[in-house]
Amino acid sequence: MTSPAKFKKDKEIIAEYDTQVKEIRAQLTEQMKCLDQQCELRVQLLQDLQDFFRKKAEIEMDYSRNLEKLAERFLAKTRSTKDQQFKKDQNVLSPVNCWNLLLNQVKRESRDHTTLSDIYLNNIIPRFVQVSEDSGRLFKKSKEVGQQLQDDLMKVLNELYSVMKTYHMYNADSISAQSKLKEAEKQEEKQIGKSVKQEDRQTPRSPDSTANVRIEEKHVRRSSVKKIEKMKEKRQAKYTENKLKAIKARNEYLLALEATNASVFKYYIHDLSDLIDQCCDLGYHASLNRALRTFLSAELNLEQSKHEGLDAIENAVENLDATSDKQRLMEMYNNVFCPPMKFEFQPHMGDMASQLCAQQPVQSELVQRCQQLQSRLSTLKIENEEVKKTMEATLQTIQDIVTVEDFDVSDCFQYSNSMESVKSTVSETFMSKPSIAKRRANQQETEQFYFTKMKEYLEGRNLITKLQAKHDLLQKTLGESQRTDCSLARRSSTVRKQDSSQAIPLVVESCIRFISRHGLQHEGIFRVSGSQVEVNDIKNAFERGEDPLAGDQNDHDMDSIAGVLKLYFRGLEHPLFPKDIFHDLMACVTMDNLQERALHIRKVLLVLPKTTLIIMRYLFAFLSHLSQFSEENMMDPYNLAICFGPSLMSVPEGHDQVSCQAHVNELIKTIIIHHENIFPSPRELEGPVYSRGGSMEDYCDSPHGETTSVEDSTQDVTAEHHTSDDECEPIEAIAKFDYVGRTARELSFKKGASLLLYQRASDDWWEGRHNGIDGLIPHQYIVVQDTLIS
Repeated sequence: MTSPAKFKKDKEIIAEYDTQVKEIRAQLTEQMKCLDQQCELRVQLLQDLQDFFRKKAEIEMDYSRNLEKLAERFLAKTRSTKDQQFKKDQNVLSPVNCWNLLLNQVKRESRDHTTLSDIYLNNIIPRFVQVSEDSGRLFKKSKEVGQQLQDDLMKVLNELYSVMKTYHMYNADSISAQSKLKEAEKQEEKQIGKSVKQEDRQTPRSPDSTANVRIEEKHVRRSSVKKIEKMKEKRQAKYTENKLKAIKARNEYLLALEATNASVFKYYIHDLSDLIDQCCDLGYHASLNRALRTFLSAELNLEQSKHEGLDAIENAVENLDATSDKQRLMEMYNNVFCPPMKFEFQPHMGDMASQLCAQQPVQSELVQRCQQLQSRLSTLKIENEEVKKTMEATLQTIQDIVTVEDFDVSDCFQYSNSMESVKSTVSETFMSKPSIAKRRANQQETEQFYFTKMKEYLEGRNLITKLQAKHDLLQKTLGESQRTDCSLARRSSTVRKQDSSQAIPLVVESCIRFISRHGLQHEGIFRVSGSQVEVNDIKNAFERGEDPLAGDQNDHDMDSIAGVLKLYFRGLEHPLFPKDIFHDLMACVTMDNLQERALHIRKVLLVLPKTTLIIMRYLFAFLSHLSQFSEENMMDPYNLAICFGPSLMSVPEGHDQVSCQAHVNELIKTIIIHHENIFPSPRELEGPVYSRGGSMEDYCDSPHGETTSVEDSTQDVTAEHHTSDDECEPIEAIAKFDYVGRTARELSFKKGASLLLYQRASDDWWEGRHNGIDGLIPHQYIVVQDTLIS
């Protein structure tokens, strides 16, 4: 029999096994609950998707109907207009084309959203229904498979329990048989020892009696020993049998234990994963993928359709052309816009003459009248041309205002997680900026000025047309057309020759001189807009050949003068920086080494004409001087480059205006900073040079290859001719511009002043007198009588 301790140990082992099995059984139960919950979540998700797309389909249908109503409302209005010819004719006006495409786009979006709603209801939602049904059906089958796997696992665990109990039972029997065998061995040893002691204690007797006693006792001992030996043999056989059973039972238990562990491991590692993948998830993700990709395909096709319509509208917007529309309109209503028939001469009864009478005594009167008309026409044409230039410059200003590229609202769609940031982004639109009121006021003021000039120009042109017709008829009649035309041609040639004689344009030189004297510390110079009225007045004065900034008066608005200078460069027919060197200059900007960048810019600019280089050198020397006062005027080289970049260099069409303009600004900034290294020195390029006082300096090459001052260049010439001053007859000259002497030897004078010239001190300087003072007079600032100049 087993001891109480052994029995207690067996109970503990079985209890531990039962606890482990209970934990596995509870785990298996939770697994099925987890799969049930997962199935419920899938069904709920699919139901939510169905509800979502059903509601979205309703919204899309409502949106489609509203778009359809919107389109039909305006299409009906368009059909009822009188301009049916516009609608039938394919060659419609470009704004009408944009309007038609916009309405067509609305109708197109309406159809697309109807299609989208139909796809939601009849394609995507049925797919989700099908996925839900399939998931429920497959889960039931998967649950059956899972239950079978769990039953098989529990069967293996039960089998292990039975084998374990058998092993424990046989092992207990083996231990019991072993203890009985040891007990029999102890009894045998005890019996043998007892017999030996009795033989030793016996007293000697007669031989015959002693022998008989010994034989009897020996027989008794042998009989007892044999009984013990037989018992020992039985117990040995029993122990051997039980020991063999215990060994076999232990082997079976170990085999069953290994098989059970392998089965448990396979279930948890492989069976569960395969059950979830190949049963519970069978086709679920793939079906959901197909349904959602149907949604994506519908939405992407909707976007593609929308983009196609928007591309058509964008193309129509790009083709908005006022000139073509005017031509189409006039061709479309040819009977309305075609000129009427000329009025014919209606003679009075008996008067058959239909031509001017150019015979005496009216011939002299007609000649005088023709001359008067010619004189008046010359004056009117000059005045009207000035008005036209002012009007065109004002029109360009208006176009600059209305064509500003402020239509990009991409920043409004940069949403964040916070709705407050969305509201703040949307609120910062073009129309809500504080500067819009100022811009609108400036635009209206400019428009008012433009229409005033337009009216003045049209009235002047009408008057010129009437007077020109009379003049031409008189001229034709009198035969003086050829002589008059030659006179006008000579006069025009003289004007052009005078205009081209100045190296630095008057408007540039005068504006820079004024700013250098009075505006170097003016805050925001070139950045703050001036009065458009004053800008136009100053510009008109320069176009008439006048210098409205002459003298020392400082009653002009500094921002207006800066605006005139920028307007001049922006209005050039050919930009100061030609477009054919644009790419070469942009390649220079990419260089990081500023010295190397300046060197390459110099190489690119040296191909330009000398006159252009002189103007550039003069302008950028002034801008560099201006930037040195950036602490007061807040205009460092970069800010000046932002203001002058668009005026000096236009970005060619087909380029990204934003990125290219940034490169242009960087280029202008580099030239401002390194202008001395970029442009040729006065020794290399003769011509006016900007001086810190705002005036021009003229340089020529000295025989020694160094730049000399006015005093040095005239010293030898003055000494050479000093002895013959009394012999030279003075030459009379008139000042073209104001000039302020920079040294004690240079004379200062006003425009229109009368000057006396003694002799040439150099190619660019005269020795002369003004107001009783002798000194040097710059040649480019005066007009010398042609008959007295050798």
